[in-house]
Amino acid sequence: MQHEITKRQDLLDFRGMIQEEGWARWPLWNYSRKAIQASRLRIKEWDYYAITSHEHKLCLCVTMSDLGFAGLFAVAVIDLQTGKVSQTDAIQLATLGKLGLAAHSGDHAVAWSNKTIRIAFSRRGERRRLLFGAPDLLLPNGERGITADLTLVQPETLESMNIATSWKQKRTAFYLNEKINCLATSGTVHLGAKKITLEPHESFGVLDWGRGRWTYTNRWFWASASGMLGAHSFGLNLGYGFSDRTPASENALWYDHQIHKLQEITFSIPETGYMDPWRISSNDKRCELEFTPIADRQSNINLLLVKSVQHQVFGHFSGQVTLDDGTVLTLADFPGFAEDVYNRY
Repeated sequence: MQHEITKRQDLLDFRGMIQEEGWARWPLWNYSRKAIQASRLRIKEWDYYAITSHEHKLCLCVTMSDLGFAGLFAVAVIDLQTGKVSQTDAIQLATLGKLGLAAHSGDHAVAWSNKTIRIAFSRRGERRRLLFGAPDLLLPNGERGITADLTLVQPETLESMNIATSWKQKRTAFYLNEKINCLATSGTVHLGAKKITLEPHESFGVLDWGRGRWTYTNRWFWASASGMLGAHSFGLNLGYGFSDRTPASENALWYDHQIHKLQEITFSIPETGYMDPWRISSNDKRCELEFTPIADRQSNINLLLVKSVQHQVFGHFSGQVTLDDGTVLTLADFPGFAEDVYNRY
């Protein structure tokens, strides 16, 4: 249906169900934990940033999440030249919504730290600031330690991909998400003794802001990329498999800050493995891409009641996409990532 929401409204009704499912160009749903009809152990909240430097062939990922039964935190460095991945994680049990993650993606400040990781996110107006570090992280170049101080600019004109959907088998289970691509990024990153300066013409971030109450078992596919095509900013967000997408998909392109909505997407991942080329295509033929992997950021956790198998693969997109007005854009070795994730918790 691709039902577009255009009016601000509360997300959930008195039954704990989404009042109006669909997608929006702006964050129009009002989220409230008090309206969720579920134990605090089942509520999921997360802020995830990925920053890609086209010039330095580097990707940085930082996560702060409250999954109810635990808070999960991660800092990762992906070298797009060598294909090496470095990551460190931390966990805090029984967070139950106490981390202070905001009920909106507007102005806020939140921070968390322990001996291995420190993370601080904030937003004031058009500027988002990310401070994070992991002093003992073994880096792809063999040195240890990362610190980063980054500013991401979100102009008022930059549309975002928002979606609110539920699950067929349980309509009080819901997924509220905002993806903001094409966030021009500047700042400094210290990788061991090496200092890297990121510039806004070549470094771009994506924010994955999510809140929800999930069903127990899920598998989803997601791809994202941001950068410049000539003199124009460009981004893509492709995803499916998570919740009932009958009302709308979250598949979209950005071109000069404006969303161009796509219908359904399929990832064709080769049986030979995640590091062989993928095909990504849409039912309306407006997205025909080949994804060439460079690095697989993977994890496999199995604790009986809790299981998570993740393959976040970094690489390059090549092919063609079509905007709403029929304009065809060509991508050639455009950096980004695509993932296949299975979760049971």
